[in-house]
Amino acid sequence: MLIFKPSTLLSLFLLVFISACEQPTEDSKQAKLSPEQVSLGFFQAIYVDKDVEKAKQFVAPDIQEVMDHYHIASAVQRHVLGLSMKQVTMSIDEIDIDFFRKFTDDVTVVVKMEGLKGGRQWVDDRTIRLHKKGNSWVIVEILPEKGRIEG
Repeated sequence: MLIFKPSTLLSLFLLVFISACEQPTEDSKQAKLSPEQVSLGFFQAIYVDKDVEKAKQFVAPDIQEVMDHYHIASAVQRHVLGLSMKQVTMSIDEIDIDFFRKFTDDVTVVVKMEGLKGGRQWVDDRTIRLHKKGNSWVIVEILPEKGRIEG
């Protein structure tokens, strides 16, 4: 039978209590985002919020440099993503990841977008590749366009 001194038990209790009260850091909040959330966050920032700075948190440094070159969301839409749209809604169309997400560090996500292009209803998609860096997912590549889904 194990016997502990009261001071040891008190120390152990305080250690557990203090570590449980630790405030989450910005990194730990970002780490909890799934590949789907990162993907939608990026497209939301570009197409809905029109905020390039907000979108840059979801991408790798080399893509951030390209986005810096274009400055504004409409230019990023046109030149980086090859698709200018307004009144956009987005959803995840497809994702290639194992069910338990434990053994995958690279993921391809297809984001379906619906909105107005040139004043007309338009449905399209964009495919991006994400890589897991530490505990967080980051967009490392915007894959070449496959074409229009339907109009």
